[in-house]
Parts: sequence; C-alpha cells; structure tokens
Amino acid sequence: MDPKYTKMAMEYRNLIDVLMGDKEYADIVLYNGKIINVITREIYDGDIAIKGKYILLVGDCRKLIGPDTLVIDVEGKYLSPGFIDSHMHFESSMLTVTEFSRLSIPSGTTTLVADPHEIGNALGAVGMKAMADEIDNVPNKVYLVVPALTPDCPSLETAGVDITSKDMEDLLNYKNIIGIGELQGFSNAKHVYRNTPEIITDLLASTMYAKAKNMVVDGNAPELFGAELAAHIISTGGKCSCHETTTKEEAMEKLRQGVYLFMREGSTQKNMAECIRAVTEEGMDSRRCILATDDMVAADLENLGHMNEIIRRTIREGVDPVEAIQMATINPATYFGLGDIGVLAPGKIADIAVIDDLHEMTVDAVFIDGKLVASKGQLLIDLPPYTYPEEVKNSVKIAPITERDLEIRAEGTTARVRCIELIPDQNLTGKLEETVRVYNGVAQPDVSTDTLEIACIERYGRTGNIGKAFVKGFGMTSGAFAESVAHDTHNIMVVGTNIRDMVAAVNRVIELGGGIAIAKNGRILSDMRLPVGGLITDELNGHEVSQKIAELERIARDDLGCKVHAPFMHLSFLSLSTSPTWKITDKGLVDVNNFKILPPVV
Repeated sequence: MDPKYTKMAMEYRNLIDVLMGDKEYADIVLYNGKIINVITREIYDGDIAIKGKYILLVGDCRKLIGPDTLVIDVEGKYLSPGFIDSHMHFESSMLTVTEFSRLSIPSGTTTLVADPHEIGNALGAVGMKAMADEIDNVPNKVYLVVPALTPDCPSLETAGVDITSKDMEDLLNYKNIIGIGELQGFSNAKHVYRNTPEIITDLLASTMYAKAKNMVVDGNAPELFGAELAAHIISTGGKCSCHETTTKEEAMEKLRQGVYLFMREGSTQKNMAECIRAVTEEGMDSRRCILATDDMVAADLENLGHMNEIIRRTIREGVDPVEAIQMATINPATYFGLGDIGVLAPGKIADIAVIDDLHEMTVDAVFIDGKLVASKGQLLIDLPPYTYPEEVKNSVKIAPITERDLEIRAEGTTARVRCIELIPDQNLTGKLEETVRVYNGVAQPDVSTDTLEIACIERYGRTGNIGKAFVKGFGMTSGAFAESVAHDTHNIMVVGTNIRDMVAAVNRVIELGGGIAIAKNGRILSDMRLPVGGLITDELNGHEVSQKIAELERIARDDLGCKVHAPFMHLSFLSLSTSPTWKITDKGLVDVNNFKILPPVV
C-alpha cells in the first residue's frame, strides 16, 4: 500500500479510538458556536471537535473535552468551512504564492486553485513547475490547473513558449497539479473550427489524457450559446466550468447545459451580480454556481478581504448567506473532487473560518489543518519569503525600441483610425472609429477626444513583432505607461499620449527585465521590477507591492490624468485575444469575433 494511505489509515483509526474509547480526547473544541452546514443549508447551535488536522465531531462535543483539550468559546460566532477561490492567477496580483497566501488567509481563504496560464505563456513548463514547487512553502491548500495550449490563438499572437498536448504527460504528473485550466484555445469556437481545426484535435488529446487521470478541465466560453457552447463543452470532455459569463442569459444557458458557472468577481472584472440573477430572479439551482476572483490585486486583498468579500457582495444581491457560502465551499470542492475539504463533517480536514457577522462576513479566526493560523485579521504563523530560481527570470530578450518602431503611418492631414473601446471592469471591449491628425505621415494621438495610441511589443525575441492601434477610455492627458503584463502572452503593452513617452516607458521595462514604468516629458516618473517571468516580484512582500502599485496608480492619475481605476490591470487585458470585441497583440489589432488582424488606419 502507498505509505500515504497507510498513514491516513492510522490517523483515521486514532480518530475512531478517541470517539469510541474513553482514554483520549479532542485537541481543540470550538465550543457553543453556530454551525453553518453547507450540506443541508442550515445554521444551528453546536461545537466542533478537532484531533490533529481532522474534524472529529460536529454537534455536542462535551464528552470529547479532556484535561488537555483547548476549549475555545465561540458563542455568538458562526463556524464555516474555509473558503475556496476556484479560479485565480497569482500573476495578476504580481505576488508570489507565499505573499498572496499571507494576505488572503486572515480573511478565511484556506484553498486556492490557480491557473498558471500567465507564467506558462511566458516561460512554459519551467515556469509552471517553479510555481508548483513554491506551493510546498505555504500552509494553505494550493492547486494548479495548467494550460493545454499557449498561445491561445497561435495565428494571432506570440507567446514566450508554445505549449501543446506533447507537454501534458509531463505537467499533469507533476506535484500540486490537478488538471487543465481555462481552455481558451477553443473559446472562439466557430472561427477556431473554420480557421485552425488542428487546435481542436490537439486540445482533445490533452483533455482526454486529463480525463483518463480523473482530472478536471476548465472551460472558457464567453458569449457562446447553442451548438458553439455544446462543442466547447465536448472539447473539455463533457464536464467543465466557465468564468467568462457576463449576462443572465449566458448564465442560464450554461447552467442548463451542465456547466459549472464560475461567477467572477475580482478587482477589475465584476460579473457576479449579473450572473447571480439566474438564481435570484429565475430560481435556478445554485449547486453549480461557484464564486471566483480570477484576478485580484494586492491592495484589495489587504483592504477589502478575499473570498469573504466576494461572499458578502453575493449576499447583498439577495442570496441567502448559507447559499452564498456554499458557492465558495462545498460547490467548488465537489467540482474539483476535493472530498476532504469544503464541509464541516467528521473525518474532513479542519479548515475552518470563524465568522463574527454573517452578512458582513467579518472573519474572526481561521484554522488550517486544525491549527489556529489567523486571528482578528492578523496572520499568527511565520511564512518565510520565497525566492525564485534564476531560470525563471530575465525573460525579456529584446533590444530597446525607437520612436520609428511605434509610428502608425498614414497619408494626408487627417486619418480615420480604428480604436479599441475600453470597458471598465470587463474583459470585453468595444470597437470605435475616430479621426486624428496626421503629422509628417504619422497618425497622432488626440487627448481632446481621448484617442490614445496603444502598442504591443513581442518581448521574447522570437519575431520582432509590434502591433499598433488606438484606444479610448483611459482619459490620459499626458505621458505614457508600459508593462510586461499582457494577458495572456504577456508581451510588453504600452499606452500613451505621445510616442516619445511611450518609447521611454517601454525601454525602461526592457531595462528592468520586466515590470511597469511610467514616463512623462521623456523621463521615467516611477517604475516597479517584476523579475519572475516579467509578471511577479519576489523582491517585495505583499504589503510593499500594495503600496508600490498604489504609488504608481496615483502617479498615473495625478501626473498623467488617467481616469480609469486599476489602469495597469485594465491595460493588461486589452491584449486578451479570446475575449470580444477588439484587442491588440504583437501581430496587430485583432478582430476577435472574426478571427483576423485589422489595419489601424481605416
């Protein structure tokens, strides 16, 4: 027998001896609380007895209290399973697994399911394995679901490393990896089928291998209905999730087709309020409704909380508190097959959130594996900082650019240009046309109409591509900012009011080896290095990252006049080639709905 199961058998036998004998007792009893039962959707008075890392008994636990039992009086407090974030990206927070955990554990999150799609695009298997290795450094439960394909649209963009089905056996047998992440390669189902059908064959090879290993496969199906949605579901092996749902009608369709509805509510993409209407207005069953953040910045983790904040928002949409908690506990545990967490019951892992106020979701204490790890919003355990190996750094491999590289050439004195329309708090974008002035054969940004230039520079040294277009929605009046965070291939993105500052910002990002830079009047106002894959810093802790990003956002607002909140995250999603309507990649302006590259000048 596997030694792991032998050990578990011995641990379970000890639990039975404590329950049935009279010589051993519980290690801890949470006494006189209010049990949140996510199995039966009830709240009732009771205790929880803990032995080692397991729950012994839920109910009347007085007989399990011995002379050495730690009895914690939780009268008036609610006892819930620890919360699960079912779909998130560490890279979007710019934090290591360790620093994200440091900020999220005190608010009750005990399990994270992360998709290393971003570091996978930048570095391939070596980056994802490095992240899987870091998981051993943290006390909470962290699992990875890896991409089956990078880049998502090979004909429309360039990634640092190309991942296909040939990589799946290696990755899916690596520690802490439990399945395949969002299947973006078949998001635009109709056009992928018509233009790159070989991708479908390759994805099916990956997903069938995962299914043979009883692993999950996440879907990604924005604005898909009918036959296209059905084809996408089948491509995942018949059981999938989707975190890209933005309307009630979409939510209803996906629930009816058996999709697990991951209702996204992060820092800049907020779709839960619309999705939950399928439950609150149409009375649909919520067992396949799951709360997830997708992308959360450090400042929000520090100032708002994590899954407790998302549950609170869900309650405010009219959902019963216990039902909302189900969406971050038993529902995701069921989807991922994590049978030892997500409920409060005998033999389950003692991951517990102690809640003061059920409607405000204020978390008083957090237990992981039966140990008190956080109290009153403060982490009680030491998490040593984690430093990544050099092999996942220095991912920017291009020389500095020039102003000529960013010029959009046009004839005449004015030009009609295509503009991406930024939609705040959404991955989706609009499409517009604007008239701009042409000077010396170059189309000029126009701050009076908020028509700015945007560019995407391939940073891995594979092609030398630079995609260029225009964008509306940032509201900037001067300067530029650039970053090596650009979903999902993570080339260098830059937006600006003039080419001179755009070049200065891009070249500073190149000099940093990845990061964020803000320029005005030809000089750098501030920057931040992201050495790990150009996406994450292992040089700052979570609080320091939060402070630095706040400083950069203040400069973007006060010195550049930027009007949109979280501007760096908003910019990063303007290259997401699988999300309608127009996006920018290193190959140019992408018409997502029609799967083609458009010239920036009409």
